[in-house]
Amino acid sequence: MNKRTQVAVAVVTRADTSFLLASRPAGKPYAGYWEFPGGKVEAGESAHAALVRELDEELGIEVTHATPWLTRHYDYPHAHVTLSFFRVSGWRGEPQPQEGQMLAWQHAHAIDVSPVLPANAPIFAALGLPAVYGITQAGDDPTAFLPRLDAALANGLKLVQIREKHLPPAALEDFARHVIARAHARSARVLLNADIALAQRLGADGVQLNAVQLGQLTARPDLPLVAASCHNADELARAELLGCDFALLSPVLPTLSHPGAPELGWIQFAQLCRHRILPIYALGGLGHADLDTARDHGAHGIALLRSAWQ
Repeated sequence: MNKRTQVAVAVVTRADTSFLLASRPAGKPYAGYWEFPGGKVEAGESAHAALVRELDEELGIEVTHATPWLTRHYDYPHAHVTLSFFRVSGWRGEPQPQEGQMLAWQHAHAIDVSPVLPANAPIFAALGLPAVYGITQAGDDPTAFLPRLDAALANGLKLVQIREKHLPPAALEDFARHVIARAHARSARVLLNADIALAQRLGADGVQLNAVQLGQLTARPDLPLVAASCHNADELARAELLGCDFALLSPVLPTLSHPGAPELGWIQFAQLCRHRILPIYALGGLGHADLDTARDHGAHGIALLRSAWQ
């Protein structure tokens, strides 16, 4: 088996969610193709140290804040690579091409440079996922919940899971129709918890698989977005094997819904996130103020129940 080359890759991200791509210089394989900045991890060097060094050499910037994100494996004709992606949100200096490359700030849903290295396609999809994932809390009065949904959507919520296990089928379908219509009017996406057939019938954007489904399914459901609810390494590995777009990992902290249940804590959460190929949302006992902490421990973002609607 060919040895894999370890590569540190930077997703340099501005406050408006745009990220930096660079063209590959002449003389390198795939010259002229666009990619995320970064480079080979040298012997005895950590991926983070390689990232800091490469961004200084390639862009002339000093990294001040970088958090681990995704790991991808890709086989090019000339090399087999393992790509360790970091989200870089803090740096000193203005990125300037140091090696004759071109630079371009891009948005996930509007890439306008070409050609792009093929290994980066899943990364663009992951970058299109928002930082916050709201899980509905309609209780016994779904109609009364809808104004709270409208307010959250107006404030920028772009990803919603309908999770109302107590509602009878007819009431759930009616509620889901209202949520989907309101969310789509605000360009937000909606997943239904566990009910694949209902998600397909109502035109939802996807389904949130539970642990039982994760263990039973042999093929990815036919929906644009498929997510998985996970609690351990085995379930995360299964979600990756099934081709899920992202996962929830819980519970991170103590929760009101499951008092006394053992929680992962941030250290174990970070260990479970390490080297994963799919984005992971932290869930359980969290609020909006926990987003930076979650990202520092390898999360893509946070999933919120009660606090999503406050």
